Amino acid sequence: MGENWAYWKTNNITSHKNMDLSSINSETLELLSRITGQDLRQEDLSPSIVFLSALITVLQGVMLQDGQITEEEKQQWQKTINRFIPPNSNTRQLVQFISKGVREKKVYAQSKNLSILTNSLSESERLLLIGISYEMSAVDGSISPQEKKYLGAIGSLLKIEPAYLTALEARLTNQEHIAPGIIDKLKSQLDPARFHLLDTIFVDAANDLLAMLASQEEQEDVEQKVVSYKQLQEFQNYKKQLSKSCCDLYQIFQSCNERKFIAHPLIEGLERVSEKLTSQKFKLAVVGEFSQGKSTLLNALLGEEIQPARAIPCSGNITVLKYGDKKRVTCFYKDGEHQEISVDKYKEKASISKDAARDHRSDELEQSKIERIVFEHPNLALCKNGVEIIDSPGLNEHPERTAITQKLLQDIDVAVVMTNAMRLLPEKEKELIQDIKRQLNKNSSNSSTENLFLVVNFMDLLDDEEDHADVIQRTEIFASHTLSITTKDRIHYISAKAALKSIKSGSKNEYFDAFSNLTKSIEDFLVTERGSFQVKQCAYEVLGLIQEGLSSMNQAESLLNGEIIISESEKRKIIEKIGEVSGRHVKLKKLARDIQNITKQKAANSWEKWYQSVSESLTSKSQDWQSSYSPVWNQKKLIQDYTDQFVRDLLREVDQWGQTSLQPILQTSLDSLNKKISAELDIIKSETKEFDRQVKTNLSEQLKLGITSVSDDFTGVGGFLGGIGAGGALAAALIFFTPVGLVSVILASLAAAVAGSFGLGMLDFDGLKNQIKGEILKVGLKKFDESKEKVSQKRNEIINSTFEQPMSALNQIIEQAISLYESLLEQQEKIHAETLEQRETDRSWIVERREALEKVQQQVTAILNQ
Repeated sequence: MGENWAYWKTNNITSHKNMDLSSINSETLELLSRITGQDLRQEDLSPSIVFLSALITVLQGVMLQDGQITEEEKQQWQKTINRFIPPNSNTRQLVQFISKGVREKKVYAQSKNLSILTNSLSESERLLLIGISYEMSAVDGSISPQEKKYLGAIGSLLKIEPAYLTALEARLTNQEHIAPGIIDKLKSQLDPARFHLLDTIFVDAANDLLAMLASQEEQEDVEQKVVSYKQLQEFQNYKKQLSKSCCDLYQIFQSCNERKFIAHPLIEGLERVSEKLTSQKFKLAVVGEFSQGKSTLLNALLGEEIQPARAIPCSGNITVLKYGDKKRVTCFYKDGEHQEISVDKYKEKASISKDAARDHRSDELEQSKIERIVFEHPNLALCKNGVEIIDSPGLNEHPERTAITQKLLQDIDVAVVMTNAMRLLPEKEKELIQDIKRQLNKNSSNSSTENLFLVVNFMDLLDDEEDHADVIQRTEIFASHTLSITTKDRIHYISAKAALKSIKSGSKNEYFDAFSNLTKSIEDFLVTERGSFQVKQCAYEVLGLIQEGLSSMNQAESLLNGEIIISESEKRKIIEKIGEVSGRHVKLKKLARDIQNITKQKAANSWEKWYQSVSESLTSKSQDWQSSYSPVWNQKKLIQDYTDQFVRDLLREVDQWGQTSLQPILQTSLDSLNKKISAELDIIKSETKEFDRQVKTNLSEQLKLGITSVSDDFTGVGGFLGGIGAGGALAAALIFFTPVGLVSVILASLAAAVAGSFGLGMLDFDGLKNQIKGEILKVGLKKFDESKEKVSQKRNEIINSTFEQPMSALNQIIEQAISLYESLLEQQEKIHAETLEQRETDRSWIVERREALEKVQQQVTAILNQ
């Protein structure tokens, strides 16, 4: 116990050192020291731990009031306490001390000590505490007179209005009559924003209690006001089931590890899977040129008018809409800073001015210091069901914004590309959509794109059936021949405005039906093509971890039964094995560094060779630059057009180099590293099997599963390139090498030349255009040349990121192999020191834990079969 306590204190101090501990007075500290039997210091505690101590005390009091603890109460106790202790927390040991001390010292029956534990709690925290306590009391379907009396006394001690207690009891026992206004007051006091001093798990608890307080009528009323996403809701429930199984498994693994029956990497592996499951979110981007109705479509998808929408272009910044426990808007700036702004200012920040929209919107965009805006909201229909939405400004209007949007496209699940039925698919827009397809396909132009949805808006503005038929025919030809889209559910014809009106009025019409078909198609794709696959991967990983746990426990049982006896010579052999595995690890890390350095040199040489030809290539492409503006009367706008096209062509050249030169270099290097890693792992695996044969252990079974679970990390070109592509990453970064962007630098450099009209006669239009193009090429290439050092830095970042994933996976395997050998030695030492009676107790305990593991295994298998 002493070692565990010392470990807890060391890790807990680090996690709480930045918290405000002023509310924890000496009386609270002294009382918790007496309860736990430990010499606590103020820095050992936190507001969350004090709250949890009070909660443990009151819950124990509730359970013990009627003289018996039912099975339902035991389960509710375990569920409640576990929810307040995250899997990666170091608080569990302290909670055990508190629970034991409260029970033995009967703190739950001592009003003075209860007052000390609760005197630092806010009114909202006291209501949360009593609300959770009422949940415990009602878990078996009713609240006994003794429990009611006890909770009344606790409520009085906490100075909670009796009406609140009556309302809590009534709602939890399904009574109809509740005093008007009380539930609203309770909801206000339980607003998650009031728990900012506590951990996020307490915020989740407040949200759960709020959901419980909502009447059936209120819940139905909310459902009627928003677009329903039942398939996504069911998928979230599916995820929750697996998350619960992970929590159950964590408890089993933790207890087995404490008794040294399994190695700690199993717990770390489970935490990685749980994190992957928890962080899994769908990302949907709505893209297209200006004035396609993107914001209106988003408002219809969300079920609320969040995005600024008007007849002229208005989206000025990248906006990410996501779920949050309260409305919150954060601006992220290009210089790396961020700032929270009021919700009232959101539409102003997210849009450009009407004057800029009508005329010179590119100027306003280039001057913006904002990179993106994140809007968190608790009640947006789609976001509540696990979808983050990206709204982008119109593409092809400003290269800087276009590059940001293209970068975002690399990491999304669905791209909804909008076009306008009234001016359907002009050549410039076709080129844009093809570019979007290429970005989604990681720069492959041949294959179809499953996650691209083509949406034709403003169908309600077409005059007759012939126009409708013509739009449908032209769209399907483009989708089939150019985009390789062959399924009807990827093409939709809608009126976003009419659909939004229909949703707001609660009525249905043909445009609501068309919109519903779009949402159903997106839902089906997200759930079946993206989500189910990802979650099933997690489920299979969990099953693999369970199997490893079972193998480890079987080995421990064999040690207990004397079927495995490790001699002194075999102990020395194990220590030698640990040294050998560590040596292989060192050798592989050095090899990876060497290959990485060679890769950087090859990439630098390839870039230098490419750089020698880029001027000639861009000069040739400049002959195709087009603009409708006059070189005399609208010279500034002509220069803007040509500059945008220069940046576009430059980025495409960089992107092309990344795909044709850098990516093959990376692939070759990783293939070489992969072969070396695989060879070394095969040796480790073979030697482990031989050790198992000699000593009758099953270490290779446990290690084999670990290698299989990460083998995919050694294929392809790594996680970074799988997400964005080498050229895309470099190209997207180029225009941010100067504080105001490459476009702005070129325009500023040309300002003086503009004023003098480049010295040509007013009627020499072609000569003037060519001179402007030449000046743009000269200035642009000069600024690009000045960025060589930053280009090199970014290129090396890409290479480093590419090597990170396989090396991380290798580290996990090596750590697992070492840990398995060390765990075997620990088990042997533990069993050797035990009495016969203790060994028999351990055998019974292993049988019980194995049954628990098999139960979770059945749960996960059932989830997979749903």
